[in-house]
Amino acid sequence: QVQLVESGGGLVQAGASLRLSCAASGRTSSRYTMGWFRQAPGKEREFVAGIAWSGSSTRYEDSVKDRFTISRDNNKNTVVLQMNSLKPEDTAVYYCAAARSVMSRWEYDRDWKYDYWGQGTQVTVSS
Repeated sequence: QVQLVESGGGLVQAGASLRLSCAASGRTSSRYTMGWFRQAPGKEREFVAGIAWSGSSTRYEDSVKDRFTISRDNNKNTVVLQMNSLKPEDTAVYYCAAARSVMSRWEYDRDWKYDYWGQGTQVTVSS
């Protein structure tokens, strides 16, 4: 079992930055693919970014490309989502997820492939 805890959300103005962190505990010796997803009110959960265990492969949803950066530190069991130039449409609850299976980067957006999920952290961007 792996427990994931997100932090770093908050209320910011458009154009600001936030840094979300996901801390993993438990069975962290396995090589997990990690992903960030988000869900806005009244909308389905959507993929934001994913990263391979090695960190060598990443993928982003088109609307966040060039604004968000995903990274990981396996020694600290953390995954970070750096979000710059935030827009009101980025407002959502952001979830961290871990997948036991090895995935190609084209599969990072498949939420059903992730085995563990955090409780989420709220990001609100005002205009």
